Amino acid sequence: MVAYIRTMVVERKKWLDEASFQDGVALCQTIPGIITMQTAAYAGLRLRGMAGAGVCFLGFGLPAFFSMMILSVLYMRTYSLPTVVPAFHGLQAIIVALVAHATLSFGRTSLKKEKDVIIAVVAAVMFGIGLHPILVILLAALLGLMFYRRQTLPPMRVDSSGESRSLKPLLLLLLITIGGFIFLFVFQQKLFNLAALMARITLFAFGGGFGALPLMFHEVVKVNSWMDAQTFLNGIALGQITPGPIMLTATFVGYFLYGTLGGLIATLSIFLPSFFIIIGVVPYYDRLHNSLAFHKAMRGVLSSFVGLLLSVTVHFGLNIPWDLSRTLLVCAAFVALFLKVEIIWVVLVVLVGTVISVLVLS
Repeated sequence: MVAYIRTMVVERKKWLDEASFQDGVALCQTIPGIITMQTAAYAGLRLRGMAGAGVCFLGFGLPAFFSMMILSVLYMRTYSLPTVVPAFHGLQAIIVALVAHATLSFGRTSLKKEKDVIIAVVAAVMFGIGLHPILVILLAALLGLMFYRRQTLPPMRVDSSGESRSLKPLLLLLLITIGGFIFLFVFQQKLFNLAALMARITLFAFGGGFGALPLMFHEVVKVNSWMDAQTFLNGIALGQITPGPIMLTATFVGYFLYGTLGGLIATLSIFLPSFFIIIGVVPYYDRLHNSLAFHKAMRGVLSSFVGLLLSVTVHFGLNIPWDLSRTLLVCAAFVALFLKVEIIWVVLVVLVGTVISVLVLS
């Protein structure tokens, strides 16, 4: 999706030059939040200030949100039907392949030296024994500060024009958001817990949606027991079908728990912190970029997410009833992803194959 945003913004519309866009992508990969949403907001911010950022953020996210809500409604009404269950069994197998491929891809880009591998292995073990993911992230940042003594600063080409933009609209939106949280805390404690959880996940979601998945899985399935692992896998599968960020799984979780209002609150809570972070950080990115300690800590955090993704791959795999067909499906999906086939085509092939098999068997 980031590559597609680049094609639209840099090549077709020529709204930004290549250097400015690449700096924005680098920033979004460095800070916590949902990378694709933040990249869209960054492009709008550079082009039209706060209003542009808001329009791009909403324009990118709303179609996917509505799609996910519709799919969540359909899921709740049909997931137990005999003709629907096989489809989700196939999609669950694809999710294992998807997360395994993300682990490999993330590892190839993040683990460049032995110390990176050590942090990843330590994170995988700690996550496997049930240590809270946020503690793992903080420890990884500390290890990064200790390990990378010869870390050097990357080259910088950042446009600092964002510093001149007024932050008053951002502060107003932040106050409205805080007011909403206070309202939920006073009148709807369950919805407040959902909102607080999703916001907390985003604040520690270094590495984008795949970095947030281990956190959400841990909190939703293991800590709070709001749903079982297979249902959570189904939510990820629906997130892959929709043309949007994988963290639309939050919409599914919210709807599964508290209906339409829950889906809306979960979506706002998972995405709004990303907006606040990117808008708040852009004016000060030069200073952040020049902090050697920041780069050391972030390198440790990014290494730890390889371990987190590995642990999630194992957890997801243990929650699937394996047979020959699912094993072959996972292998085929993994090879397709490795060969850079778009995930939507892999998902569609499984869905079409499932429909054909159901029709033939019936």
